Amino acid sequence: MHYTGSCHCGNVKFEVEGEIGGAMVCNCSICQRKGARMAFFPRSALTLLTPEEKLASYTFNKHVIHHRFCPACGIHTYGEGVDPKGNAMAAVNINCIENIDIDALPVQHYDGRAI
Repeated sequence: MHYTGSCHCGNVKFEVEGEIGGAMVCNCSICQRKGARMAFFPRSALTLLTPEEKLASYTFNKHVIHHRFCPACGIHTYGEGVDPKGNAMAAVNINCIENIDIDALPVQHYDGRAI
């Protein structure tokens, strides 16, 4: 499947290729505050449609995940990191994707506070 998405103001636009079989909701200190529902893709499946310099980035704790967001409207669009095998990954906020029924997707709850 091919999906398009953006932040609220449209300053950050992206496309992602792959299947969205569900969403992950994390309760760590940042994810709980963001309220994002994440779907994971290889980083190569995510294409930015706006220049990367239009995005802001935030890291904390071990500084291994780059939480990417729009500096104008503040919406978190995706995060970048690596999986346990060292593969580059993108965690896309599916709340930013157009034309999907996010309420129809199963939700997996992840206890990020326990890490």
